[in-house]
Amino acid sequence: NRTLDLFLTMETLCRLSYWGKPIKDTARGKALIIRDIREQPRPDRSRATVAGEGFEPTKLAQLIYSQPPLATRETCRAPQGGAWKDSNKHPGPAKQQEELMASASSFDVVSKVDRQEVDNALNQASKEIAQRYDFKGVGASLEWSGEAIVMKANSEERVLAILDVFQSKLVKRGVSLKALDAGEPAALGQEYRIGATLKEGIAQDVAKKLTKLVRDEGPASVKALIQGDELRVTSKSRDDLQATIALLKGADVEAALQFINYR
Repeated sequence: NRTLDLFLTMETLCRLSYWGKPIKDTARGKALIIRDIREQPRPDRSRATVAGEGFEPTKLAQLIYSQPPLATRETCRAPQGGAWKDSNKHPGPAKQQEELMASASSFDVVSKVDRQEVDNALNQASKEIAQRYDFKGVGASLEWSGEAIVMKANSEERVLAILDVFQSKLVKRGVSLKALDAGEPAALGQEYRIGATLKEGIAQDVAKKLTKLVRDEGPASVKALIQGDELRVTSKSRDDLQATIALLKGADVEAALQFINYR
């Protein structure tokens, strides 16, 4: 119990500080203390002393039960083989890159396609094909087939005309033709087909070409980093970032580029 521990601690200190030597008989210690105290002259009650001049039980209790300062406590053990290392003194490449991005402005270069706009363009093209006289009786069609777009007609000329109509609708809907990967007309029985897919994400060879373009022709303060199928461009100068966007817009690459997350 806390009270008993305090009493035993005070008892031990009394033996050492007041009488000069410890009492060996622990079983009779309490009785000996009481007897010896009775033999001593009565203390000055104006000052709370128990075990000698200047002894104050309140301060003793504070010394016994108060915790050491936080800075002197051992809150956790260091790993085996050495002390803790301060990562802020010698930051690694990843930390240096994070610090650079935190202090600099940046934007992301991506290649994404708005599927809703592509679907709108396909529906508009299908309506025009159904209404045009030159597509009557040629088996012309334009439709989704899973993730691909399939164009059909009974001749190579007519299926290429369907592709032309579809591309014109994409441009009007603001979808770059670089995002459409259309194959060559292929004969299948008595009809010709063209299959097309949408291209999203910057391919690795295109990303390397863009980073080389930024490094060779862009401002010296601009850094380009490949992050999966995207590109992160950073610089401490916003004017240099604007110049880099203009440079990348004119790049001759097989990808529809968008510039987002400018911050």
